[in-house]
Amino acid sequence: MISFLRGQVREKLKHALVIETAGGVGYEVHMTAIQLGSYTTLQEVALHTYLKVSDSALDLYGFGTANEREFFTLLMTVSGVGPKTAMNILALGSIDKIQGAIGRGDVKYLTGVSGLGKKTAERLVVELKGKIENYEIGKLGASGESDVLSEVIEALVGMGYTREQAKEAVESIATDGNAEGQTTEQILRRTLQRI
Repeated sequence: MISFLRGQVREKLKHALVIETAGGVGYEVHMTAIQLGSYTTLQEVALHTYLKVSDSALDLYGFGTANEREFFTLLMTVSGVGPKTAMNILALGSIDKIQGAIGRGDVKYLTGVSGLGKKTAERLVVELKGKIENYEIGKLGASGESDVLSEVIEALVGMGYTREQAKEAVESIATDGNAEGQTTEQILRRTLQRI
């Protein structure tokens, strides 16, 4: 699984960036039009990614933060919502606005998405409404701190801990108030000592 990519933007396509890594490999990373607008050719980037494996292709989707990727994967838990539809949903606006629409049951707002019919939008509301109420983007702290803590969680999962164990351990570090201003490596080291 490719979950993070760092490199230089070599080319901007209609719905994707081509990122060249330090190893000289170019990856085509699908993004929303809003996300694409914030990048320029030859810019150094670091993206959280989601790899969709199918019989015909390996498609890579890119996100500025781990929280965006997490919400993207949450959207795909709904029957009838694949990666392309989930990206179209993310193109509607901020995650807060989209979550608000799901929480309110605003099917009309959600059907503004290309490829999302009324029945799928209703299913999205029914299946995610309860999850959205319990799902807090950045609940671990401020957005910058939250990105670092999310990276620590991903690292722990990569080491073999369950996502629940990783979240619990990182939350205990975050709540003691000493995580602010620390790097991913520093927090990871402290978390591993505590586990």
